[in-house]
Amino acid sequence: MASDSPIPWISAEEIFARVGFGAAVHALQAAVRDGLDPASDFSRSILGLANGQLLLMPTQSAEFVGVKVATVAPGNPALGQERIQGVYLLMDAANLSPVALLDGIALTTLRTPAVSAAAADLLAPDEAPHLVVFGSGPQAWGHIEAMRAIRRLERVTVIGRHPGRAQALADRVQASGLAARTGTADAVQDAQLIVCATTARTPLFDGDLVPVDSCTVAVGSHEPNARELPSALIGRAQVVVEDSQVALREGGDVLIPIRDGVIDAESLVPLCAILTGEVTVDRSRPRVFTSSGMSWEDLVVAAAVFRQAPPSARAGESSL
Repeated sequence: MASDSPIPWISAEEIFARVGFGAAVHALQAAVRDGLDPASDFSRSILGLANGQLLLMPTQSAEFVGVKVATVAPGNPALGQERIQGVYLLMDAANLSPVALLDGIALTTLRTPAVSAAAADLLAPDEAPHLVVFGSGPQAWGHIEAMRAIRRLERVTVIGRHPGRAQALADRVQASGLAARTGTADAVQDAQLIVCATTARTPLFDGDLVPVDSCTVAVGSHEPNARELPSALIGRAQVVVEDSQVALREGGDVLIPIRDGVIDAESLVPLCAILTGEVTVDRSRPRVFTSSGMSWEDLVVAAAVFRQAPPSARAGESSL
């Protein structure tokens, strides 16, 4: 990349126009099946700040180096500002020159549901007409779209702490052509897919209600003492995680049940083992996938977005 060339900015609108949820799911699955090892990823840093957290998520591949810089400011919504903000810097691995800047929050809104759907594509029942979603923000919406990319949904139940926001999401889903309504936590009892995308720190529903043939996804927690899932479900389920070491460092959904003696750490199944067929999906019990986000996921999706750029926008490429 020439030193006087501007770094292309890829906006939220461009990200979603270039790569849809289905394409992102395929890219993530293909990367792991082609040999990407999530366990070799760099650890992310979560730094405590006066008004929130700073997250640094670096990683590399044969073609690219990338880093996401994101902030989490819990007090922002009360000020009318976004709780999570960030940018993603994509670089050429051969010469470490920047090749693009991406809207980091849009990338996360695409990446996180795509990772969930990449797992749920194997873990969920083949027929999954009913999706229950806890949460009403961008991740809740993104997960509905991602699950629509892997299964033929018939209806969605939205459960939110703020009734108005939950209704607004249900209305948005309804307007897209999929039946949707708001509901209560007991809706999980006849759901084949359950998504938890909240800031909750304690379990959201009764784990005994979850059907045997179902898949539950939890993405809201990245702290060891916060969780969305009840121990009753974790104890019944085949539990799949992005990476065992990451889960044992910051995954409250599994760390708390482990500390309580509900499950053993050795029982956790890494996502790569499911995607490559090393471990068979156990359909005799509920399946759970819990994640807190890893750097390799951002890079896979950012690279897919970058490759869809018009030739003129990639004129600075040197070796890709």
